[in-house]
Amino acid sequence: MLVTLDSVVEYVRPLRGGSQPFLARASDGQLYVVKFNGNPQGQNVLLNECVGNELYRLCGLPVPEWTPLRLTSSFLKRNQWCWPEEGGVFRPSAGLCFGSRFLCEGSRLYEILPGSSLGRVRNREAFWLAWLIDVCAGHADNRQALFLNQKESGIDAVFIDHGHMFGGADGTKVISPAASRYLDLRIYEGVSSSYLRTIPQAIQRLDVNYLWHWVQALPREWQTESALQRISECLSRMSEEEFVVRTLDAMAVYHRQTQERGNDFSQLRPRLPDEILHSGVLCAGGVQPCVGEQQQYTATSNAA
Repeated sequence: MLVTLDSVVEYVRPLRGGSQPFLARASDGQLYVVKFNGNPQGQNVLLNECVGNELYRLCGLPVPEWTPLRLTSSFLKRNQWCWPEEGGVFRPSAGLCFGSRFLCEGSRLYEILPGSSLGRVRNREAFWLAWLIDVCAGHADNRQALFLNQKESGIDAVFIDHGHMFGGADGTKVISPAASRYLDLRIYEGVSSSYLRTIPQAIQRLDVNYLWHWVQALPREWQTESALQRISECLSRMSEEEFVVRTLDAMAVYHRQTQERGNDFSQLRPRLPDEILHSGVLCAGGVQPCVGEQQQYTATSNAA
C-alpha cells in the first residue's frame, strides 16, 4: 500500500551511536529515532536500515515499525543542534530520512540485561535466527537488541540497528560472521536442538522475489549500487537451502567451541554465480529479473 509521508516537526534530544541519530516527533504525533540520508558512517546506512528491518520482519523476528520521514529545510534551520558532526558540524540535506518508532513510550526499556534476567527473555531462541540472517547478510557489527520489560509476563527482545548489514555502511566490509553475534553469548544458551532444526524452514518461507521488488520501490535517493549488490547476494544465499543448513550447523559448532582458534567460518563464504548482481536475485527457478523502478514509495513496512 502507499505510505503517507509524515514530516519531522519537533526535535527532542540527541541519541548515542556512530550514525548520530536523534529523537524527534513527527507530524503523526509519534516519536521516532531519526537518521539522516548522507549519513556520516556511510552512504548505505539508510537502505541497510530499512531492508534489514523488513528482512527481519518477514522472517518473523520482532523489529520496530519504521517509515520514511520528510526533513524540511525550515526544520534544519530551526534545529541546528541536530546537525551531524564529521570533522566539524555540517548541515544535512533536506529530503527523506529514516524514522524508527521509539519503543520506550509506556514500557520499561533496557539496552543491557544482567545475567540474572536473561532467563526471563521469552524469545531468546530468536537470537539464533537473527544471527543466521546476519551471517547471510554480511553484517559487519555486533547484533543490537533492546529489551522490553512486560512485567509479570517476562521480557521481550526487539532487534534494532541494521545499518551495518549488507557489507557495512559502505558495502565493502568482509568480516567473520562470528562478529555479528550478540555480545552477551549467554543469550544463546538453553535453546533446544529441535528449535534449531526449524530455523532453515523460516528462511525458506521468505519470498525473496517479493523482498527484492520491495527494495526497488524504496526512495531512489537511498539506493546505491554497492548496497543493492550486497542485498542481492544476501537473498541469493538465503535461497540456497544447503548453504543455510550448513551455515547453521557451523554456527552451532562454533558457539560450543568459541574459544578454539581456526574455527572462524572461513569455509562458509559462498561462491555466488557471476550473474547474481544487483540486476537479479536467485530463486527456485534461477535468476529472477527485477521489476522496473517505481516512481512512488509503496513499501508495506508498517504492517504488523
